[in-house]
Amino acid sequence: MVFQKSPNGGWGWVIVLSSFFTQFLCYGSPLAVGVLYVEWLDLFGEGKGKTAWIGSLASGVGLLASPICSTCVSAFGARPVTIFSSFMVAGGLMMSSFAPNIYFLFCSYGIIVGLGCGLLYTATVTITCQYFDKRRGLALGLISTGSSIGLFIYAALQKELIELYGLDGCLLIIGALSLNILACGSLMRPLSVAQKPNLEKIPDQYLIYNGKEKPSHEEHITILEKAQSEGKGENEEVGSDRQPNGLPVQSQLLSASPRESESYPKKVSEQTYLCKQLAMQKWGLYLSYWEDTLSLFKNKVFSALFIAIFLFDVGGFPPSLLMEDVARSSNVVEGDCIIPLISIIGIMTAVGKLALGVLADVDWINALYLYILTLILTAAALVLIPFAQSYSALAILSGVLGFLAGNWSIFPYITTQTVGIEKLTHAYGILMFFAGLGNSLGPPIVGWFYDWTASYDVAFYFSGLCVLFGGLLLLVAVLPCWHLEMLRTALGASEVLSMEYHTTRTIGRESDTKINLLPCQILYFRAESAISPLNASMRVEQARS
Repeated sequence: MVFQKSPNGGWGWVIVLSSFFTQFLCYGSPLAVGVLYVEWLDLFGEGKGKTAWIGSLASGVGLLASPICSTCVSAFGARPVTIFSSFMVAGGLMMSSFAPNIYFLFCSYGIIVGLGCGLLYTATVTITCQYFDKRRGLALGLISTGSSIGLFIYAALQKELIELYGLDGCLLIIGALSLNILACGSLMRPLSVAQKPNLEKIPDQYLIYNGKEKPSHEEHITILEKAQSEGKGENEEVGSDRQPNGLPVQSQLLSASPRESESYPKKVSEQTYLCKQLAMQKWGLYLSYWEDTLSLFKNKVFSALFIAIFLFDVGGFPPSLLMEDVARSSNVVEGDCIIPLISIIGIMTAVGKLALGVLADVDWINALYLYILTLILTAAALVLIPFAQSYSALAILSGVLGFLAGNWSIFPYITTQTVGIEKLTHAYGILMFFAGLGNSLGPPIVGWFYDWTASYDVAFYFSGLCVLFGGLLLLVAVLPCWHLEMLRTALGASEVLSMEYHTTRTIGRESDTKINLLPCQILYFRAESAISPLNASMRVEQARS
């Protein structure tokens, strides 16, 4: 479907505002589920690992189902999907207030609310990208802060509502607030589809009929009237002028011309051949899809990146869900909690998204190394959580973890650097799947550690090691030595080389090498050239025989 040119403003800013509030309303409760988590622990008396599945499903299901969400938005449009998903989120929250056990919450809060949030996220991002081209980065950055601000406000709001109306009343009110997404969805006016040419106005001489120009003769249709005998039930002669009920009819037997009869088998064979070619083409596209997928995993940096994002979500996501229970387990006095720890994580995540996004655009900063730095610092903050025994210490660590969690804003940027813009959609979908898997597994794993050891210390040591391992693995994958070795292999594989020299900026020092690669050599650098720390300029020269 082809849309009109992006307006880059005008009604697009209304789209940004409605998308911002959509993410604010739908992600506020799932991201601030840590407040509800403590109440569910007391209400149902289940283990921390099992109870943590509720929040992890709400955050992970939407990412795991991202291919389905994208298909729905492409098929039905952003506005219908937003309106439908608002009922899913509101209905799931309201149903959760009547939950008789924790397994009911797995479905109502975890799956229904999580899937609704995934649909809403895809819809808001899609329609924002349609309305903006030149200012797309700014528009996406503005709507993404809606979820972080929602986390900040909903953490305090849910805590206050629980004190006033109880857990059930809180979920009913939050579900009712989610119905405001209907108003946001109604503002998501789709761009007009580009008009197609009217086929009726095309001159007859340009019409095609069965692979050739206008037919040389009129198509004749033979109508065979089958009559049955009333008494014996036998067929009468074809062409009888009476029906079984005795009423006279006109015989409309028209025989096809001999020339047309002879061409019929030829048409059948041609259509059969076309069907076979179409099937082969579809099968070729299917094989090409899997070949592209396998080619992504042959890229060292991409393979390390999907492991790093999985381990980061396994270890880095639990604090936003469990920090309130960590404070209670550390005997922090409730009166000392001026601002909920989850609210601190939320507001600092919004700050981190903006700050890290700005840093990634600085010329002398490599975005991939910046992302690795956030992983290593996150691991250090996670390991320090067991040593924090006061509200102020936990608040500082919550702010640091929230700020570093803002690295989500530069993740699409480093994905583009790793695989190139032509493979971004495919690669990003794979990475989001592993991110959703990590979101789903992280909190239950931390909860199980607590159930086994009666302490969060070992759990956060494990989380810190997971994130640290992912960061170090990614760091090793992007070391310059790998690219130098690949360069030597590429240079030795060709007989014709063209070497030129010019000054390029490398990591902190100057290099005077410029390499012009041949088509056979560029295969070695299809993915690596974009993220090579050497930043060497490469262009392809056609070798002459």
